[in-house]
Amino acid sequence: MGSDRPVWQWFARFSLLRRGPVPRFAMALLTFAAALLLRLAADGALPPGFPYLTFFPAVILTTFIAGLGPAVVTAVLSGLAAWYFFIPPYESFAFSPSVGLALAFYAVIVAVDIAVIHGMQVTTARLQEERGRTASLLEAQTTMFHELQHRVANNMQFVSALLELQKRTVGHTPEGAWAALEEAGQRLDTMARVHRRLHDPRSGDDFGRHIDGLCRDMLAAAGVSGVSCRVTVRAAPQSPERLLALAMLIVEALTNSLKHAFAGRKDGTIVIELHEVPDQPGQLHLLVMDDGVGLPDGFDGQRLPSLGWKIIQSLAAQLSGRLSHGPAEGAGTRIDLRFPA
Repeated sequence: MGSDRPVWQWFARFSLLRRGPVPRFAMALLTFAAALLLRLAADGALPPGFPYLTFFPAVILTTFIAGLGPAVVTAVLSGLAAWYFFIPPYESFAFSPSVGLALAFYAVIVAVDIAVIHGMQVTTARLQEERGRTASLLEAQTTMFHELQHRVANNMQFVSALLELQKRTVGHTPEGAWAALEEAGQRLDTMARVHRRLHDPRSGDDFGRHIDGLCRDMLAAAGVSGVSCRVTVRAAPQSPERLLALAMLIVEALTNSLKHAFAGRKDGTIVIELHEVPDQPGQLHLLVMDDGVGLPDGFDGQRLPSLGWKIIQSLAAQLSGRLSHGPAEGAGTRIDLRFPA
């Protein structure tokens, strides 16, 4: 069955262009020798006036298979051999106007052949490089699309779990349902804000700067100008999913502090620290601490009906972390989380 592959592509299958100079120039010498022997063998059967008959194919074949340099070598040797053996006066390099015209004709023809074939090879090489680059980009785009789908599915699952927790707080009155929906909307808006900060390509990969920006946003939204945040981040998880879960946990802890820690006060400080655990590579320690009113007597986080605290516990479990809470030094509340990076 015939093939639709162009002839030059068929020859390109045997290309020596990537094999180094020795086989390429050896092929040039062999091609020239074969063309000379064929021309000598056919000399008695050909009429006068065909000195370059076998040398043109030799130059073309060498250009296809061995490239520009060997093609020039074959062309020069072929021109000299034709001049010496097949242009009268024979077996000499005598020069005359007719000889000069014949040599000029030969030079122009082989130069055009070599230039056209070399240009095709350069274009083909660039097309192959572009095809490889396009294939790499397509593979990267496909991988990113699958990663995006995975993240969207995880986020949808998180939203579903968040709404399920929120549903449990809905009271039996329209006011209770309205309050639950408003709180759910605020949490989803906060989640969207976290997403925008973490995945904005213009914002870089500084997790501490992201958390500091979220703190400023939440303080401005809560209208507590006297409360300040001190953020110190010296390490962070590498996985985007874990970064998102950690950021949401910090936001919930910050929300709890803003809601309950500074009742009746106009000022206060919230400290957020994230660093590696000394002597435990791969383990991170998160501390969220305020100098507010502290925990009430008999506080039990396992039995606390607060939705925010349940979300914190759920996110801590998602991070495979060990969560603890208690009074801060002096006054206030601290939340500790130790988890693998």
